Amino acid sequence: MPLVRDHVELFPDPIPYSKQGVPVPGTQKPGQTAHYRNGVWGLVTRDTPNALTTITEIFDSGMRVGKDAPFLGHRPLISTNPLKFAPYYEWQTWGQVDYRRRCIGSALSGLFKIGKLGGGDLKTVGIWSINRPEWQIVDIAIATYGLVDVAIYDTLGKDVVEYMINHSHVSAIFTSLDHIPTLLKLQPKIPMLKAIVSMDPLTPEMRKVLTEWGWSVGIHVMDMKEFEAIGEAKLLEPVRATPDQLVSICYTSGTTSNPKGAMLTHGMLALSVQSNLYGLDLPEDGATMSYLPLAHIYERVTELATIATGARIGYFSGDPLRLIEDAQILKPSLFPSVPRVLNRVYQAAMLAGDVPGLKGTLFRKAIEAKLAKMRATGDNTHLFWDKLVFRKVQAVLGGKLRLVTSGSAPIHAEVLDFLKIALACDVCEGYGMTENCGTSTKCWPFDPTASGTVGGPQPANEIKLIDVPAMGYTSEDKPRPRGELCTRGENVLKAYYKDEKNTQEAIDEEGWLHTGDVAEIDECGRVRIIDRVKNIMKLAQGEYVAVEKIENTYSSSAAVAQLFVHGDSLQSYLLAVVVPDPIHLSAIASRVTGTKITSEDAKALVGACKNPSVIKEFTDLLDKEAKKGGLKGFETIKRIHMSLDPFSVEDGTLTPTFKIKRKDAYKKFKAELDALYALGDPGASSSSKL
Repeated sequence: MPLVRDHVELFPDPIPYSKQGVPVPGTQKPGQTAHYRNGVWGLVTRDTPNALTTITEIFDSGMRVGKDAPFLGHRPLISTNPLKFAPYYEWQTWGQVDYRRRCIGSALSGLFKIGKLGGGDLKTVGIWSINRPEWQIVDIAIATYGLVDVAIYDTLGKDVVEYMINHSHVSAIFTSLDHIPTLLKLQPKIPMLKAIVSMDPLTPEMRKVLTEWGWSVGIHVMDMKEFEAIGEAKLLEPVRATPDQLVSICYTSGTTSNPKGAMLTHGMLALSVQSNLYGLDLPEDGATMSYLPLAHIYERVTELATIATGARIGYFSGDPLRLIEDAQILKPSLFPSVPRVLNRVYQAAMLAGDVPGLKGTLFRKAIEAKLAKMRATGDNTHLFWDKLVFRKVQAVLGGKLRLVTSGSAPIHAEVLDFLKIALACDVCEGYGMTENCGTSTKCWPFDPTASGTVGGPQPANEIKLIDVPAMGYTSEDKPRPRGELCTRGENVLKAYYKDEKNTQEAIDEEGWLHTGDVAEIDECGRVRIIDRVKNIMKLAQGEYVAVEKIENTYSSSAAVAQLFVHGDSLQSYLLAVVVPDPIHLSAIASRVTGTKITSEDAKALVGACKNPSVIKEFTDLLDKEAKKGGLKGFETIKRIHMSLDPFSVEDGTLTPTFKIKRKDAYKKFKAELDALYALGDPGASSSSKL
C-alpha cells in the first residue's frame, strides 16, 4: 500500500449502508436515546492502532511522499494594474515547506525565549490573512514548535480583531500587507503586540515607512524573508508535541456576543483528521482546492487531512469571482464547499440546461435517467449522458473531481442529488462545530438515499439525542427518535479560553457537547437536523418558533440569495427580509411586468423589489417552499421586504462564516420591518397578503 495511504482505511465492499450508526447496548436512559457509534469502525481514540495523535505526526506522515514532491501551490501574480494571475500553479515542495517551517519556528522560539515576544499565559501567535501557502506554512511552524495559533478571519473588523488579540495575548502576528496599517493604528489598544510579519514582500519604500511607523509605536514590522532569516541563522529542532498539548485557540463566530475561544489540543485535531481519513478514497496525485477561510475549523481539518495523505493543496487567487478559473487550472480532486457556492453551481447549470427546445428536452431526460439509476444502484455515472449533457458541468470545476463536501450550513436534498449526477463524483454533506473540531457526522460515499441527512456518527465520536420537552421532541417519538444532538469523544473540547460560564453551558459533567441543534436518527443510524434549540422566540399567541429552521426552509429556494426572518413577541406573525437572486428576480419581474429586465439592470431590479405584483409573486414562491418544508401556519412568513442590499461581513450583519447576526440585521432594516408590522395583522388564513 502506498505511503500516501498510511492512515487511510477504506470501506468494506459492499458498504453496509443500513448500519451507519449503531446503538451501544445498555446506554439508553430515560429522556435520551442510546449512544450511537460508527457502524464500521466503532469509536476511535488515540489508543487505536495507527491513529494520528499530534499535528507533528500529520506533517511527518505527509513528508513521507518525498521532499521533492509538490505540496503547496498558488497562481503567481503577473500584474496589479490590471490585476492578472498566471494561467498555471507554482508549487513549493515538501522539502521547501519543511525548511521554511523550521526557519519560522526557530525564529519564534528564539524570540519567545529571550522575552522579545510573550508575556501572557500562553505563547500565542496570530494569523490574519486570506488562504495562501504562507498561512499553512506558518501554522505548521507554530504547531511543530510548541506554540499556540490564533487564527483570525481575514474579513473581521478591527473591533473583533482587537478583542481576539487582547483576549489571547497575541504578541506576534503574521498578516497580509493590507492589514498592517489597521494593526499599527490599534497599537494603543493592543499594547502586547510586539511584532508584525508581512506575508507579502515589502518594497524598500514600504519597508521604510512601515518600519519607522512600527518603531514609533513599539512594534517591529518585517516581511517573511527577513523573519525566516532570523531563524535560519540559528536553527532549532522541532518540539515533540503531546496529544494533550494546546495548539490552537479557535474563535467561534460570535453571532450574539464576543467570540468564544475554543481550546483545541494536538490530540483533538489529529483524531478529527484521522476520523475524516476513514473512507477517504482520493488519487495519490490529487489536489485539494483551498478557498474556504482557514480560520474556520471545516477548512482547517480538511487541509490537515490533505497533508496527512501527502496530497497537494492549491490556493485560490484570493478573488471569489476567479474561483471557477482557479479550479479549471488546478483541476482538484477534492473540493470542500458550502451551500452558498454549491447553490450557485446548481442554479447556473439549471438555467443553462433547462431551456426550451431539444437542448432542454435532452437535459431533462438526462436528469431523469441519471437520478433513477443513482437511486436504484448508487451509481451516479452514465456513459452516454455524462458525455452528451454533463461534460460541460463537470469541466466547470476542473473535470477531475472525486469528492465534493458540503458543510457549515444546510443544503437542500434536491441540490445535492443534482450535483451528484451532474458532477458524477461523490458529493456528501457533513456536520460539525468548532467545539468538536468540525467532526461529528458525515454521509457515507455514494449512499443513494443520504441527501437530506448529515450521515452517521464519525469514528472519532459517539452521539445521542436528549429530550426537548418545551419543543415537543422526545427520544420516544415515532417513527424516529428526536431531540437535541449531543456528541462526545476525544475530539470534543474541554473548555473555552477564560470562559467558565460558556464552558459549563456547552459541556456537561459526562463530557457531552450540547450542540443546540435538534435532530432525528433514522433507521440507518443517520442524523437529520430538523430544528434549533437556540434562537427560539415566542409569538404573541404563545407559540414558539425557531427562526433559523424557518430561514433554512425558505432559503432552499434558488430564487433566494439571502433571507432573514424577524419576529416580535408582541405580534402573532413573522416577517422577512429577502435578498433575491438577481437572475431569478429578473425573470420574475420580466414575466410580471411584461417588460424584458436583465439581471445586470440594477436600476430596474431595485424598482422590481418595490413592485407590489413582483413582491406578491415572490411571496407566493416562498409559500411553496413553506409547504414543501412542512412549516406550520404560525411558522410561515406573512409579509416580506425585498432588498438588493445584501447582509455582509463588512456591514456587520454577517459573521465571517456567513451566519446572520440577528440584532445587527434587524437594526439594518428596522424601519422597513416596523413599517410592515404597522400594516396590522394580515389574518391567519392569508399567508401571502401584503
